[in-house]
Amino acid sequence: MSKLDRRNFIRKTSLAGAAITMAPTMGSAANSFTERPFMHKYMGDFAAPKLEKVRAAFIGVGHRGPSHLQFFAGLEGTEIVAICDLYEDFAKKWGEKAKEIGKGKQHQNIKLYYGEENKWRTMLDEVKPDVVFVVTNWANHAPMVIEAMKKGAHAFTEVPMALTIKEMWDIIDTSEATGKHCMMMENVNYNRDELMYLNMCRQGVIGELLHGEAAYIHELRFQMKEQVRNTGSWRTPQIAHNNGNLYPTHGLGPVAQYMNLCRTDDNFKSLVSYSSPSRGRKLYEQNHMERDNKWKDLEFKGGDMNTSIVKTQAGRTVMIQWDETSPRPYTRHNLIQGTKGTLAGFPNRVALEGGVLGITKDHHEWVQGDKLAAVYEKYDHPLYKRLNEKAKNSGHGGMDGIMMYRIVECLQKGLPLDQNVYEGAFWSAVTPLSAASVASDGMPQAFPDFTRGNWKNTKPLDIIS
Repeated sequence: MSKLDRRNFIRKTSLAGAAITMAPTMGSAANSFTERPFMHKYMGDFAAPKLEKVRAAFIGVGHRGPSHLQFFAGLEGTEIVAICDLYEDFAKKWGEKAKEIGKGKQHQNIKLYYGEENKWRTMLDEVKPDVVFVVTNWANHAPMVIEAMKKGAHAFTEVPMALTIKEMWDIIDTSEATGKHCMMMENVNYNRDELMYLNMCRQGVIGELLHGEAAYIHELRFQMKEQVRNTGSWRTPQIAHNNGNLYPTHGLGPVAQYMNLCRTDDNFKSLVSYSSPSRGRKLYEQNHMERDNKWKDLEFKGGDMNTSIVKTQAGRTVMIQWDETSPRPYTRHNLIQGTKGTLAGFPNRVALEGGVLGITKDHHEWVQGDKLAAVYEKYDHPLYKRLNEKAKNSGHGGMDGIMMYRIVECLQKGLPLDQNVYEGAFWSAVTPLSAASVASDGMPQAFPDFTRGNWKNTKPLDIIS
């Protein structure tokens, strides 16, 4: 990967998402890339020609890749044509598993690529897949999806879409020039609760939307013990070397869709960000790891907690928090506040002016726990109702399966995707912009308009049935 080598991103990369990555400083001024070449095709509402059979290649089957591969392999009208991973055992294991799922009918001619960092390039040249799923370490997402689109494939990548503003622009330019989808696979948008809140927002249940709160607070210090393979082997140095919000999209994606950001109603405008001191990772290394561990001399620059606030074009606000270090329960916040009430998560609860379905009399009391059953009955999203049984055995409580089902469905029917390339860029841009704001003591950072003004004419995401 000469591009990555030039930037000194990686010393050794696992295409299974298990590499040692030394990312560049993420703080990057947005304004340097706001003026771009004339677009070839706006991709906001883009629908590609129908694919009767979706021929897919997977890059990375170490951690998240197998979950995506298994559910994809079980869908009708699909064919896995290639699997690429740095490690031979991963590639062979999941190649055999895909054949088993196909039961002698699907996925019987899978080409395997492994052993060298550039094998994925060889795979794209030889196999010519319709779609490519990129499930690798963060630094590989941008170069892989760009090359996949240039070779004629639609590209789907794990979060985040890219690490720098320039990479995000490069992805958008390539998507527009090639007429190929590039979707960041934000699975949380397909969770039952987030889908229901989206449905309630679209129905005007909480009135005009004013404020949202999003987070990824997930204590993952144990990953520091993964020093050769697996996520911690590359994620640990990312956390050490970058000070900002390194993982914003799980919380932000749903809130952005509630607010219709990047679609007709409103868009991202600017961001301010602050980080707490960095303490927890070094303490964990000192107290819970062997003295000769790989990270013993690593200086952790990233704050344990980052808090960013987004201001939108319409003046609304979104608070976004990130913390993978502190000892506290998991939360994504998932709060959306309007003029008539508030929907919140962790735990799920609803408060409405005038009360909720006769259960409460006013907004001073939450409906939560068992009492929420009536809310689900009335407002469950029709997509969840249709696909829950089919997807319930997939990853993360079914959200992964609903997402994959929708990807394949949209490709086969020639429909626009539920998440377009610009949304993936906006949600991912929080990372470099937050780093730039933290480095400048909280100075506001402007979002580039990745749509070049076309967000104003992009249809809101429908309540898909």
